[in-house]
Amino acid sequence: MNRIPIMLVVLVLFSAGCIEGTGNEALEVANDEVVNETVETEPYIEVIHFHGNSQCYSCITVGEYAEETVNTYFSDELESGKLVFRHLNFQSTENSELAWRYGAAYSSLWIGSYTKEGFSAEQDTNVWYKIDDRTEYMNYLRTVINEKLTGL
Repeated sequence: MNRIPIMLVVLVLFSAGCIEGTGNEALEVANDEVVNETVETEPYIEVIHFHGNSQCYSCITVGEYAEETVNTYFSDELESGKLVFRHLNFQSTENSELAWRYGAAYSSLWIGSYTKEGFSAEQDTNVWYKIDDRTEYMNYLRTVINEKLTGL
């Protein structure tokens, strides 16, 4: 008998209670061209907390802890532009291109790398398991971001 991975069930439960509509309204407006731009200047990392029009406690916490982590541990990188942090509503038309680029269709935390080789993005689903322990969450995300910055 096939079993549904627990992560999938958790993800569906989180996203089902956190967004209104299908979640695809912003994505349908997105440009059909594939975005694979390269950076002409210095490479950088982008951490984005995507959310919908409605957010549950877990969705809000993922974003708040991510913002606190980057502000606490990466102020120099934020100031220099080597790291960018944003909260973006993926259901907003003004954010449709970026939501499409990342593939964000529900509340999620993504880390994008912009380098001379191009753009790559990775969703971090592990943060959802750490929202009950702020310190563990922040230490975990700090390590992930450090690894990304080291790889630039």
